[in-house]
Amino acid sequence: MFKDKTVLITGGTGFLGKSVCKNLKDNGYTNIIPVGSKSYNLIDRLAVEFMLQDTSPDAVIHLAATVGGIGVNKKHPGLFAYNNLAMGMNLIDAIKSYNIGCKFIMVGTVCSYPKFTPVPFKEEEIWDGFPEETNAPYGISKKTLMHLVDAYHREYGFSGVNLVPVNMYGPNDNFNPDSSHVIPALILKFHKAMAGSQHEPVEIWGTGEASREFLYVDDCAEAIRLSLEADISPDPINIGTGGEIQIKYLAHTIADVMGYKGSIYFNSSYPDGQPRRCLDITRAKNVLGYEPTVDLYEGLEMTVDWFKCNLEKFSDHLNSI
Repeated sequence: MFKDKTVLITGGTGFLGKSVCKNLKDNGYTNIIPVGSKSYNLIDRLAVEFMLQDTSPDAVIHLAATVGGIGVNKKHPGLFAYNNLAMGMNLIDAIKSYNIGCKFIMVGTVCSYPKFTPVPFKEEEIWDGFPEETNAPYGISKKTLMHLVDAYHREYGFSGVNLVPVNMYGPNDNFNPDSSHVIPALILKFHKAMAGSQHEPVEIWGTGEASREFLYVDDCAEAIRLSLEADISPDPINIGTGGEIQIKYLAHTIADVMGYKGSIYFNSSYPDGQPRRCLDITRAKNVLGYEPTVDLYEGLEMTVDWFKCNLEKFSDHLNSI
């Protein structure tokens, strides 16, 4: 059991990291070390070695990533590919040299799946084709790291776990319109459109026909804790809800939660990205005892409430939309 051990969390000061830290503390963990990019630059191998020496972890949860929505993925494919590969490779190999018994939780991405994976996505299909083009540099880098964890396990006895979560949302999400994912981006748009006495029309990229699966951040944090405590192989494990929603229905649901009464326009000149995303979470249920607990409407209500309570943080973002 890791409750009395030292758990290092890369990206621990970020969106998912904050939720993971809270989950571990609530479940009796007493020595949690959240690390952000200001503390150690994981792209620098020497910095990674210093981090391990300074913190002496018994387990590392790797959440740090260069990540964003379709627009920023298309703009910076090289940056996304290099940064994510470098961070993960440095960590995995440095941990192997530092302490082969140190447990490593690799948190990957649904973007690693092939563009036309049959729905629901099953873990054994992750290598069956090329990812959706706009997300490919990010998805391939994360998938490569998952394979590296498995390869190190087979050759060196590396203690690694590979989790594949879907898109997450919730309090503390990224509300920067230049890099945010769909839910925070829509919340920002609707809020700005509601600023006047008349609700302005809202434009949404794509046809609205594509589907996505959305996981409340605290449910993902619970899955990560369960994987930390389980004795399992590096075989990939999907983490999601097992359900999907078309973007057009998601937009109208967020509008309903926020009280938006204006019109919504889908601009089909912009890409939809992957046509459908929905995970088979049977393995997570069987291996981890994982069950999602927050449904989408409830999660959106909590996310919007948090956003409204923290509006002062987003004044610059609202002006840039």
